[in-house]
Amino acid sequence: MQLTGIHHLTAISAKPRDNLAFYTGTLGMRLVKKTVNQDDVSAYHLFYADGKANPGTDLTFFDFPAAPERRGSNSISRTGLRVSGEKTLGFWRDRLRQAGGHTGDVVEVDARLTLPFEDKEGQRLVLVDDGGAGPASPWEKSTVPPEHQIRGLGPIMLTVRDLSRTERVLTGVMTMRRARDYAAYGAHIHVFAMGEGGPAAELHVLESKDVAEARQGAGGVHHVAFRTPDEAQYHAWTARLNELGIRNSGEIDRFYFRSLYFREPNGILFEIATDGPGFATDEPMEALGEKLALPPFLEPRRAQIEAGLKQI
Repeated sequence: MQLTGIHHLTAISAKPRDNLAFYTGTLGMRLVKKTVNQDDVSAYHLFYADGKANPGTDLTFFDFPAAPERRGSNSISRTGLRVSGEKTLGFWRDRLRQAGGHTGDVVEVDARLTLPFEDKEGQRLVLVDDGGAGPASPWEKSTVPPEHQIRGLGPIMLTVRDLSRTERVLTGVMTMRRARDYAAYGAHIHVFAMGEGGPAAELHVLESKDVAEARQGAGGVHHVAFRTPDEAQYHAWTARLNELGIRNSGEIDRFYFRSLYFREPNGILFEIATDGPGFATDEPMEALGEKLALPPFLEPRRAQIEAGLKQI
């Protein structure tokens, strides 16, 4: 029983209109699902992905009117996005600097070329050269040329107070393996891999014992989700957490995938999610994200829900 990689990452935005403009316009990602937070239907849940909404490519946002994140430990501190090649990183460096905001330099980190940057709310992101490995599904309507488009999620970085507690869950519960360590950002970083490994299937964990705990908010991350290929393994993960006495949400049907939530010992929220059924379950692939989509159990409340949402 193996997790196969990063499924999606969900962050927080207090400015959904600006968020939509940045991720579809500047970054050229496809809005593949415009829906609501199923636990708080007053908030949008926006999903940006590749051209075919493949699992492992979704960067998603809850629309919460929150104060800015206070950065610190026990948090998801940087989100990787995969691209292909040094030339592509140069394209993005120039494009992001022209768009404004904070953009770093192209530097080699962990034997991969990277480009760190932030969105306009301070969301910390990094483009990572994955060497073009694996399939890609460019979006034909993107503002970015196909060869330079974001291919999917890359390594996710955690900053924790106590590495040993997190490591026990990653390796002992979630069956990840400690792949290697490297030095970057003035710190020692520990890489945990799942499935076949590679940049789409890694967590990078930085231990920072003396930094105050983060306070979640706009420009920060809510949770990270990991891929499980089918419902049989999903049920097996539920059984495993229960057998080990790990408090969890129980199985939740999100309609587009099945979810299971729990917190690792430093308090970071994890999710295990199935690859299917997928976002084309209730909309044709060619029309994803064009209208507000609601799962069947929320459809009877559509008028009320739409009345409570901002116009974006």
